[in-house]
Amino acid sequence: MLTELEKNIIKALQAGLPLVSRPFAQLGLQFGLAEEEMLNKVNELKQKGYLRRIGAALRHQRVGYVANAMVVWRVPEDRAKEVGEKLAQHPEVTHCYQRKTGKHWPYNLYTMIHKQTREECKALAEEMARSVGVADYRLLFSTRELKKSSMTYFAD
Repeated sequence: MLTELEKNIIKALQAGLPLVSRPFAQLGLQFGLAEEEMLNKVNELKQKGYLRRIGAALRHQRVGYVANAMVVWRVPEDRAKEVGEKLAQHPEVTHCYQRKTGKHWPYNLYTMIHKQTREECKALAEEMARSVGVADYRLLFSTRELKKSSMTYFAD
């Protein structure tokens, strides 16, 4: 069971790290903890399985990557893991998922790619297709971002 301090640390982490040179030192101040103590608490939460990872989310539109496409792939089931792992290695891929197919939707692998133009997205998808030997894919371009946020597990 989580302690109140652990819950409060998770609340602080889910709000995002402060944009300073030593974010864990600054976060620790909220809880009366030195930077090393704060890092130890975060590592404890990870070791206990409450935290999987701490990651940064880049606002790709703000840095010029305004063309985004979900590439959906029709991959034989026996190759899905291998192909997914290979596609996920591309630095332009931010998400890679395997999903079940539907009666009218045969695509079982999904990769989200980000480039500066639609043409660059198309060229990247072609390159990715060649690299894994999968020719059946589609690009679904984003038209508007409606929501981008992380999950909130504890709220005030």
